[in-house]
Amino acid sequence: MLHFPVLLEEAVGFLVCNSNGSYADCTFGRGGHSKLILERISETAELTALDKDPEAFAYGKQFFNDKRFKILHKSFNEIDDIFKTQSLDGILFDLGTCSTHFDDKSRGFSFKEDGPLDMRFDPNKGEPVSEWINAASEKDIIDVLFKYGQEKNARSIAKAICLSRKKNKITRTSSLTEIILSASSRKISKIHPATKSFQALRIFINNELDELKAALEKAKKIIKVDGIIVVISFHSLEDSIVKKSFKTKVKAFPREIPINPVITKEFNCIAKKIRPTANEISSNKRSRSAIMRVFKKINAA
Repeated sequence: MLHFPVLLEEAVGFLVCNSNGSYADCTFGRGGHSKLILERISETAELTALDKDPEAFAYGKQFFNDKRFKILHKSFNEIDDIFKTQSLDGILFDLGTCSTHFDDKSRGFSFKEDGPLDMRFDPNKGEPVSEWINAASEKDIIDVLFKYGQEKNARSIAKAICLSRKKNKITRTSSLTEIILSASSRKISKIHPATKSFQALRIFINNELDELKAALEKAKKIIKVDGIIVVISFHSLEDSIVKKSFKTKVKAFPREIPINPVITKEFNCIAKKIRPTANEISSNKRSRSAIMRVFKKINAA
């Protein structure tokens, strides 16, 4: 199964600001970005990769034999347990899923292939989508589909799910896909009618957005002054969190206190909304929704 790292040259080009520095690839996947980072840093530099997926961790242990490199089976939300304050020159977040998740039908991420309805990044933790979707209330299913997938047909899909599970438990991706198709008013579209629902369930079951919010706040403390944080997002929910996290903070005072607002600028956005080229999209269609933003720390908090 092939994996094509998105915005590879662009991301690493911004990230490696000091060839002798210390770096973190917080979403190792199959190591596409890590491989290029190792090519760009010196013999005295170091790279630590993280991934909560045990298959990604095993891949890194097996195929990356470099004294400058180590990989940890951890979520990027745990970076504050791994790195000290202002200890890294660059941090990379390549969000969402790895291509291998979709290509391996046994992981249950894809509506295109029949497989167990799981979708967990770490199959050893938490509950699979199948357990949740067979027990959740109709209202909770509506809320998840709308909040995390922006699915306009959330109500009809949730109703169809609840009716279907009365007859048989929903345990396969193919079964869920058929239910969504039957309930969707969007029969003909540029995107498959199940796309948003599968996205929503994956984000929810892995707690992706809350972990991202927490990880970005931790990364801002761990990065050195003049260090770089690169974030590649794949949908508006992620990108909105990234923008908000790095927004300049303004502390306002009550009107009766004659003090001007205090503006605290900790980071500069040195590259925003960088998208893949037409050539990259033609060779890797999954890259088409990617948006990269790059931030440089200019002041310690």
